Amino acid sequence: MYTLIGLPKTRSFRVLWALEEMGLEYDLNPAQPHSPDVLALNASGKVPVLQEGDAVLTDSTAILTYLADKHGQLTAPAGTLQRAQQDAMTQRYLDELDSLLWTAARHSFILPQDQRVAEIKPSLKLEFSNNLNRIAQQFKGPYVMGETFSIADIILTHCLTWALGAKFNIESQAMLDYCTAMQERPAYQRAAALA
Repeated sequence: MYTLIGLPKTRSFRVLWALEEMGLEYDLNPAQPHSPDVLALNASGKVPVLQEGDAVLTDSTAILTYLADKHGQLTAPAGTLQRAQQDAMTQRYLDELDSLLWTAARHSFILPQDQRVAEIKPSLKLEFSNNLNRIAQQFKGPYVMGETFSIADIILTHCLTWALGAKFNIESQAMLDYCTAMQERPAYQRAAALA
């Protein structure tokens, strides 16, 4: 049994969705970042946190990878070329999309007011758009890894959903259609109902 700690409107949603996709049993503690429940397990105060017995895991991608490997779902086998390609795409989305969205969020509402630089956001949106357009040109679908849904799809869809909510422009109709299709998955819908 797993316990997922973290408000579902954060990166915790990625883990929540994966748990639903894999049909795993879990308890959800929708704690806010930096809340006492989170700080007791993760000194950084960041979510998600996954507890399995006495073990504590942090970082959404590390948790996704652990769960996928442990349960043999949503991932190519470790040590295969397909896995290396999947990991490369996952890391690309984190580097080229997630990091820009996180920086924009920090300068919108996370940092203290006197440390925010509103002027940075247009450059972040431009870089996001350029990166996503390159990703879209290489995307063959229906999933990141072709015919197999994987944790890379969870990361990409979460970034696209986050971008839409943050009013980042998504020019690619293929990426918009992909995002809609992923959001229509039953496991996504179950996770979204908890958010």
